Amino acid sequence: MLVTLPIGLWIFSFACDLSFTFGAGDPVWKTVALYSMGGGLIGALAAAVPGLIDLLSLPVGIRRTAILHMWVNLTVVGLFALNLLLRVSGGHAGADAIAPVWLSLAALALLVVSGWLGGKLVYERGVAVDTDGLDLSVGRPGVINLSRFREQRRNGKKQGSTSQRPRSPEPPISSWRP
Repeated sequence: MLVTLPIGLWIFSFACDLSFTFGAGDPVWKTVALYSMGGGLIGALAAAVPGLIDLLSLPVGIRRTAILHMWVNLTVVGLFALNLLLRVSGGHAGADAIAPVWLSLAALALLVVSGWLGGKLVYERGVAVDTDGLDLSVGRPGVINLSRFREQRRNGKKQGSTSQRPRSPEPPISSWRP
């Protein structure tokens, strides 16, 4: 849940850079970008602690993807830290330099790769997802209980829909008229 803070702040920082570059050129946009970037770095450090705990608890097969995800994230944090340093040392929050904008773009591109790897860990491997106590198929036709699905996959059984039939079929929400 903590990863949304740095991602949002870094994207906002880049949007502020674009507002300065293609907008009126008001230096306040570069200042806002600088502070957003700094806040994103603090948020990334806060998000790294639970991420490291998750990484250390993973089995070997999943750990390779998680380590790659970690290295991409560390590279992104390093690029934004360098970016922040360039802006502070350049004066006026880096309003005269274009290199920090390109660094932000490169870091955000790597952040997309990191997000894809993180999504792969969560949605394909179930990292940090506790489904044992949940019965996701109750009252929802066509939804598979993930814990039974994983058990079937481990035992080599056919993957398919659950054998439970819904109690009372409800029309889709989109067809409901007030």
